[in-house]
Order: sequence, then C-alpha cells, then structure tokens
Amino acid sequence: MEIRRLRPEEFEEAGAVTAGAYAEYAPGGASPNLDYRDRLADVVTRAEQALVLGAFEDGRVLGTVTLELDRRIPGGHPRPPLRPDQAHVRMLGVDESARRAGVGRALMEACLEEARRAGKARVTLETTETMEAAQRLYEAMGFERRADEVFDDGFLLRTYEYRL
Repeated sequence: MEIRRLRPEEFEEAGAVTAGAYAEYAPGGASPNLDYRDRLADVVTRAEQALVLGAFEDGRVLGTVTLELDRRIPGGHPRPPLRPDQAHVRMLGVDESARRAGVGRALMEACLEEARRAGKARVTLETTETMEAAQRLYEAMGFERRADEVFDDGFLLRTYEYRL
C-alpha cells in the first residue's frame, strides 16, 4: 500500500471513495446532509486549501484523509481558526472493501508525520458518536478524548487530540 498526496487526475475517484465511506452513517444509506456529501466528494476544493492524502493499491484509491495544516476548510459548522501549533484531521474515509486492513491507520500515521514535518505540536480531530470504529482507531493510536462539542442545532462532535 502506498500513502501519498493525491494527484488531480485522482480527485474524482478519491471523492467518490470518501463520500461512499460516509454513506452508512446516514439513514437508509442516503446522506441527510447533501451539502456535506458534496463537500466529501469535492477533493478539488479541499486540495486547494489543505493536504489531501490517499492510500493506493494497484492504482486504486482505498481511502483518503484531509489534513488542515495552516487554515480551516470553510463550510459546515463554524470552527475556530487553527492555532499555530495545531494540525487538524478531517474526512478520513476508507472504501468498504478495504476496511480492517490497516488503511485508516496508515492514513492517520501519515497525517501525524506530515504534522511533525510542518512543525506542529498537536493534531486534533472530531468525529460523530456513531463512528465507533473510527473512535477505536484514534484511541488505539494514542489520541486522547477531549470535551464534546455541541452546536446550537444539537449536532454533537466528539473531539480528540494527539500530542506530537
């Protein structure tokens, strides 16, 4: 398996893999938030503003992850700006056929390495209550749970932090 920055010709396939990875968390397999599904698939915009890594095997995209190093990607619930010592992981998604094969862990380890290379002291991320497999991965890697964030509309995010 190869982990590297996505190339423009891979953006469409990578976006489909990422959006597909989140489909199971929506009732009936359809996204309750089409705006978010569109943002998951929009690798072009993310790659302009953040580092988007992919996991590849035999030329096929197995999964992707986005790492905010300097600024937040706009959209969704309002978030405070990144602190100078902070990198933030977003939109980790692994194709269903490649799950439980170490793809998510490899992408996360690449994020930690990129954050170190960028001189960051910590990596943060957020996940939803229903993403239990992701929570197990983060905790097994040494991410520490922080206070949940609840937004005005009742949406809850579990927050994690890893000290480099």
